[in-house]
Amino acid sequence: MAMQKQAQAAPTVGEPAGAVAGSVAVAEAGPPVLDTGGVLTIDLAAIVANWQNLARRVAPAECAGVVKADAYGCGAAEVGDALSRAGCKTFFVAHLFEARALRKILPEATIYVLNGIPPGGSSALAEVKARPVIGSMPELVEWDAFCRLNTWTGGAALHFDTGMNRHGLPVADAAALAERLALPDHGISLVMSHLACADTPEHPLNARQIEVFREIKSLFRGVDASLANSSGIFLGPSTHCDLVRPGAALYGLNPMPAAKNPMRPVVTLKGRIVQVRNVPRGETVGYGATWTAPGDTRLAIAAIGYADGFLRAGAAVGAQAKASRTGPQAVVAGKRCPIVGRISMDLMAIDVTALPLASPRRGDSVTLIGDGILVDDIAGFGSQIGYEVLTSLGRRYHRTWRG
Repeated sequence: MAMQKQAQAAPTVGEPAGAVAGSVAVAEAGPPVLDTGGVLTIDLAAIVANWQNLARRVAPAECAGVVKADAYGCGAAEVGDALSRAGCKTFFVAHLFEARALRKILPEATIYVLNGIPPGGSSALAEVKARPVIGSMPELVEWDAFCRLNTWTGGAALHFDTGMNRHGLPVADAAALAERLALPDHGISLVMSHLACADTPEHPLNARQIEVFREIKSLFRGVDASLANSSGIFLGPSTHCDLVRPGAALYGLNPMPAAKNPMRPVVTLKGRIVQVRNVPRGETVGYGATWTAPGDTRLAIAAIGYADGFLRAGAAVGAQAKASRTGPQAVVAGKRCPIVGRISMDLMAIDVTALPLASPRRGDSVTLIGDGILVDDIAGFGSQIGYEVLTSLGRRYHRTWRG
């Protein structure tokens, strides 16, 4: 639970307590700064700006906010509150417990639960006033039975599988369901599907899914429809329908990897240096001895590792000099420096040989995300996607939300 700290700026790693580091903090959580190895800062103003950017792009369609997985690791309570204040009225989570937590923050918001109804969970959903996204006939049968015995005016969504083959009702059942649910009190507030290849605009599956979903929409006249995720928004108006569901783009990830990122970066991560050490030429660094010092080398050891969301493989492992220019980097004393050797559970090594001898020192900070290093960059170094990086950033950081 974040502790509210109005108008208080949080010090970054390496700064004395009470130091002001830029914009004003609105909340803090996690261990104290000096008790942990890193500080994760989430820019709520950037999240709001990204949502507003997308909302303008899809108008007059409604722009919802996907805050599952603790808002992709950025804090569902803080993000949900900020988006709601900006005008967002509809939110999507994955699980019932996420809906419970969000409802405490947003008593009037529309909340959809993407993973639908857990067995016997209809009454619990209704208690939270959360709308299930129904993706199978057993769920629909259970929901129908609940609604016959209880007064429920909150609505529900029907999710049709148009090509993802992951979750959803068969398209072949759409006509029969539309006829069956044609009464005014059917309680279905949304029909939706999910695009499988939206981040690859030229993929033929996009056009196929758009066409199939258009046919489904025509069967459910008077019911709102939703197809586009973050990347789908950028495929154009044919995907916008009545409601779009951006997630990753809200948090600064590039919704169209082949193009320039139109979203503002959201997170900054700084790690604390625990030691600066000299390594002679020819010595190896880290588990497996995968990186060999090409010359006398100075290393800064930072207190962040794969337990904090940085993959073990996400560092330069070859001895070639080119690795330092193309592999993962950290910003130390204002300069890009290569991360070398395998990343450990709690530590990583950064080659600071090119920096003046007086810098850095124990207790100084290094920037791992920010200062031009993006979440998508980190993902590329470790053969991940940005979603994985964001949702993997561990709970061992001191966290600060800024407005």
